[in-house]
Amino acid sequence: MTFRDKVLAVVRNIPKGKVMTYKQVAAKAGNSKAARAVGAIMRTNYDEAIPCHRVIRSDGSLGSYNRGGTVRKREILKREGAL
Repeated sequence: MTFRDKVLAVVRNIPKGKVMTYKQVAAKAGNSKAARAVGAIMRTNYDEAIPCHRVIRSDGSLGSYNRGGTVRKREILKREGAL
């Protein structure tokens, strides 16, 4: 299983109403120093089964979202009860 596959599996399992940081996802996927790689994987993910909107920055800011930008990401997280 590649690091990308592990990251996607971790993100797929983030429950509705919860978030994880890029660093937390990287650690859970097996490489705590790969937060930037997680960001790159999320940036290129267009599979709607992967809730990449649930991955945020360590400082609590949302970061970007490839399916509508930060505004859309905030809307989805609010609707899910994560914000």
